[in-house]
Amino acid sequence: MDVNNLIKMANQIGTFFDSMPDRAQAIEDIATHIKRFWEPRMRRAILESIDLKQDGAMSDIVREAINTHRSLLA
Repeated sequence: MDVNNLIKMANQIGTFFDSMPDRAQAIEDIATHIKRFWEPRMRRAILESIDLKQDGAMSDIVREAINTHRSLLA
């Protein structure tokens, strides 16, 4: 699984939701979108990239969404 591609896709999701006026809702919606549309091994790979500090290109809002809602995505 190409984690750089997953980060790119997650950043695109983050860019869409980042325009929402309610940041807390945007963070929740990012995590919900990833949970709903990504298969489990994709979610595991992106969680692992954060754990291994290989998430340098990940946007702040996506990182926050994943860390805040980690139990939903695991």
